[in-house]
Amino acid sequence: MNKQPLGPGVTVVAIDDDPATLDLVKAALKQQPLEILTASDPEAGLELVLRERPQIVLLDLMMPKLSGMDLLERIVDAAPDTDVVLLTGHYSTDSAVEAIRKGACDYLTKPISIADLRQRMSRFIGEARRKQAAQELDNELLRAHQFEGMVGRSPLMLAVFTRIRRVAPHFRTALVTGATGTGKELVAEALHKLSPVSKGRFAVVNCSAVVETLFESELFGHVRGAFTGASHDKVGLFEYANGGTVMLDEIGDMPLALQAKLLRVIERRAVVPLGGTTEVPIDIRLVAATNRDLESMVLNGTFRRDLYYRLSGITFHIPALRDRKEDIALLLHHFMTERGLLDDGARLPVELVHQFVEYDWPGNVRELVNKVKRLEILAQMVAEGDLVELARSVFAQEKLSGAKGTGSLFNRVVEFERMLILEALLAAHGNKCEAARLLGVHEATVRTKLKRYGITLPSGAPN
Repeated sequence: MNKQPLGPGVTVVAIDDDPATLDLVKAALKQQPLEILTASDPEAGLELVLRERPQIVLLDLMMPKLSGMDLLERIVDAAPDTDVVLLTGHYSTDSAVEAIRKGACDYLTKPISIADLRQRMSRFIGEARRKQAAQELDNELLRAHQFEGMVGRSPLMLAVFTRIRRVAPHFRTALVTGATGTGKELVAEALHKLSPVSKGRFAVVNCSAVVETLFESELFGHVRGAFTGASHDKVGLFEYANGGTVMLDEIGDMPLALQAKLLRVIERRAVVPLGGTTEVPIDIRLVAATNRDLESMVLNGTFRRDLYYRLSGITFHIPALRDRKEDIALLLHHFMTERGLLDDGARLPVELVHQFVEYDWPGNVRELVNKVKRLEILAQMVAEGDLVELARSVFAQEKLSGAKGTGSLFNRVVEFERMLILEALLAAHGNKCEAARLLGVHEATVRTKLKRYGITLPSGAPN
């Protein structure tokens, strides 16, 4: 395997068991600003393609150990954006048609004409550069629309980002509203990071998860002997985060009696531990968040009006994901790249984006993240899985039960069965016997279904 000096941008890999052909390719293209890699062994060539991710591959059709047609299939599966040009001394219309069907983009016959090679390659090099420019634009777009851990380019989210920048240096209390999973905690973290107390602690408590009898102790602390079991003094959340920011998530679930005490803490900027008599001064920023309609709760008497007015002087509303669908592709690209499902700079398959955009997202960004995690697990388990097909499995349950499901009832049931088998295999860490037990069927049934649906587990998966 040989390597010429690095050129800017475009990489070409030539795989041919004839050294003379490799020398001809290097000589013909040496004037081009390319990185040219060569391999005379097909298996070494495949490793080179997988490692270097070239934009263009020149591939001999007839080689020992591994044919060019087999190698073509592996390259297209592993790197679908790569342009593969087949080289052969045995041209036939049938083999050309088969090569194009399997993903080749062109076909050159031997002996290779240098002029013809340069002309064809010039076209592919230009196309590769256009793809790189488009990918760089995508990357710039993603970088430009990331803000303190949040991703969005929709007018609704850009307005939220702008308001955070303006408010963060000056706020004392703020209210963040929005449905579950929209990212309210990220807004609170951004307010903290951009505030004068950014070096202080950022502490979060979920008001719906705290036992009511322990609420006051959790927030304000207690002194020894304040109640049965209080064997020592305890610092509450407000004192712990003194000099920083406290986030009270799901504040609509805070008991009314504690709401009055919270209002007093906000007004006096001091806490009195449960069972204590001495005020402890605090200097904090307070961010309250909720997915409930606090105004309606005020009207029906389940939330204090004075506390609501104190909290809502500065309000952020985080839109549901279905109301900002122009952000879905950006979010999908961000999370798939983060989890290694997408190479840095690679573009998303159009069909994959379409599946995610068409979905209604009742669980918002949190649900999108969970679906990407499931996609990652399936991709690890199914050895030769296509991301678009795996995404169909991830969405299969919603398609079966939701109004937007399409296709015949039989096809939808088949898809649902496939999804259930994959879910069982995930839970069983790939063990077919355990998956069969979870499904309540014989192991032979699972093996038959795996073969029918073309599900191939990694070679190291347990039987």
